[in-house]
Amino acid sequence: MKNWISLLLVLLLTGSLFAQKKAFAIEDLYKIKSVGVPVISNDGNKIAFTVTSYDLPNSYSNTDIYVQDLKTKEISQFTSDSSADYNPVWINDDSGLYFLSARTGTPQLFYKSLSAGEEKQITAFYSGIDSPKLSPDGGKIIFTAQVFPECGSDEDCNKKITEAMDNGPIQAHIADSLFVRHWTEYNDGKYSHIFLYDIEKKNYTDLTPGFFNSPTFSAGGSDDYNFSPDSKFVVFSSKRVNDPEVSTNSDIYITSLDGNNAENLTGDNKAYDGHGVYSPDGKYIAYTKQSIPGYESDRIMLAVYNTKTKQHKTLTASVDNWVNGFEWSSDSKSIYFDIDEKGYNPVLKVELESGNISRVLEEKSLSGFAVSKDQTKLIYAYSFVYKPTEIALYNLTTGISEDITFFNREIAQKIDIRPAEVIWVDGADGKKIQVFVVKPHDFDPNKKYPFVINVHGGPQMQWRDSFRGDWQIYPGSGYVLAFPNPHGSTGFGQDFTHDISGGWDGNVFTDVMKVTDFMSNQPYIDKNRMGAMGWSYGGYFMNLLQAKKNPFKCLASMMGIFDVEDFYFETEELWFPNYDVKGDPFTKKEYYKKVSPSSYVDNFETPTLIITGEKDYRISYTQSLRYFSVLQKKGIDSRLIIFDNDGHWPSHLKSMPLYYNSHLEWFHKYLGGDKAPYDSRKLVRNLVF
Repeated sequence: MKNWISLLLVLLLTGSLFAQKKAFAIEDLYKIKSVGVPVISNDGNKIAFTVTSYDLPNSYSNTDIYVQDLKTKEISQFTSDSSADYNPVWINDDSGLYFLSARTGTPQLFYKSLSAGEEKQITAFYSGIDSPKLSPDGGKIIFTAQVFPECGSDEDCNKKITEAMDNGPIQAHIADSLFVRHWTEYNDGKYSHIFLYDIEKKNYTDLTPGFFNSPTFSAGGSDDYNFSPDSKFVVFSSKRVNDPEVSTNSDIYITSLDGNNAENLTGDNKAYDGHGVYSPDGKYIAYTKQSIPGYESDRIMLAVYNTKTKQHKTLTASVDNWVNGFEWSSDSKSIYFDIDEKGYNPVLKVELESGNISRVLEEKSLSGFAVSKDQTKLIYAYSFVYKPTEIALYNLTTGISEDITFFNREIAQKIDIRPAEVIWVDGADGKKIQVFVVKPHDFDPNKKYPFVINVHGGPQMQWRDSFRGDWQIYPGSGYVLAFPNPHGSTGFGQDFTHDISGGWDGNVFTDVMKVTDFMSNQPYIDKNRMGAMGWSYGGYFMNLLQAKKNPFKCLASMMGIFDVEDFYFETEELWFPNYDVKGDPFTKKEYYKKVSPSSYVDNFETPTLIITGEKDYRISYTQSLRYFSVLQKKGIDSRLIIFDNDGHWPSHLKSMPLYYNSHLEWFHKYLGGDKAPYDSRKLVRNLVF
């Protein structure tokens, strides 16, 4: 009997009795459902949220809306159309939801009751609408749309110009000033405006007429506008300056519902102001602000504007990290907000009268949160490196947090989704550098593994302990992966963040090399099989590694800068190099030359994978073309991938599978992972998956 028990224990310990989890592969990323940020009902008893599922072989995704009863924890699927349904908005009595859907061709507003009935289309705005918000009195909707300012909401006028430009005998882009193009589009006379839709009268009003974007442009789209509690005003952001390509001076405006008398509330601040939200009692407008004009990565602080006294007050001057999202308490006495901090997004609370700041929720990587009106529940969407996004409920009374959705639990039981270890390495200027390390599937500390380090872009951002395809796909193929937060990262104080401005090749370079040296001396790392990768500034950093002596067998550079001077004249947001490179090439020519990888082509010798997007107007794909040409002419093994329809951020479903596979292919060639990837050429020809 003892022998049988011993054998059973051995089988259990080795995993031989039951099937082990399989290693994470590219296909597995697209089995994971993307869970959206919760929208809490007015009574605090329900939430609405989106869930996106993917079909990789057919390159198809769909988003539906779900509703959860917070008392019973029961979840029901609210929409199920083959077109994406998203952006749920609770009506005032919580009996139904407005939402966006493109089922009629363009995104329009629909309504559906929770109890019964089919969806009802509410808007039919010719170009489609984005980010709808319901007025507190329930009778009006505000949304954004792209229009020709000379047309406003005139559908026939907008259609006529659009069709003439798209189908006319002459097709060209004409510009008399910058911006010529921005992110992925040419500026051909259309602007984002905020529109009011009267639900009863069924008419539209352009609230922000004129030749400027309202709200302020954001690469991912913006919902930076809100009603006042009495439904009589709208607060919004807008950037109305001369030479917008060199300015970060966005301001907070309010307008009445006729759109004819917009008032600038923050005109005295020549830096960024945005995301105005009225307090529930209407006495204040909370907003985020920066202090340094032209510096897009200045510390983001939370402030309030008193609508009676017209006075401004900064609330988070003592918080030395960036404020992200925020939400008023229902009694207007405090504001909840989350910040970047050491790889996480803790939630804090500031009392309006005393200015006292307390910590509410620690060490979560948030994608968004909501607070119930009775201030007993904080509902948030979050993830960890080992945990795809789910929604959790934090009881503000008991301090207990629990997951309330489990959309990815089943796949996590089958696939090895690896956790990250956090280590701290001595960096430049005596600073400790945070590093997340993910070890391979079936990790054996007695073996040696190939190593890859991933340098983040921004450059001012933070790698977080959050789920991401990169953190799983490479360890799933046998690589140790490290992603550090060197100088320039957010979450470690503004001085640490600011250090990279004017120092692209300075302390940040020392940090990354010290992290690499530390990792290379770990007993499980094969220091003869090390590679590096990076995107945007991280891509530039790869090119900088190419220019210097480095210990890597191969590099992977995505959307990277090759020549900094040319980058200045090719990019659109000139405020970025003006501040981060401390001037323009006319006045800082020697410095531009010093930090340009193109100045050191004689040093190039490392095989490199290069990836870019043809519609990337932040860092033009011509930077990658030039870099590839140099490598090829020097006889250095290199591969160039250009995504036809992508900008700075490739499509998750149509481009990223090739992105991941091409990395595995490159790393396998030079570092030798434990399994061969797909042939990328076959993948492009749709012969894989």
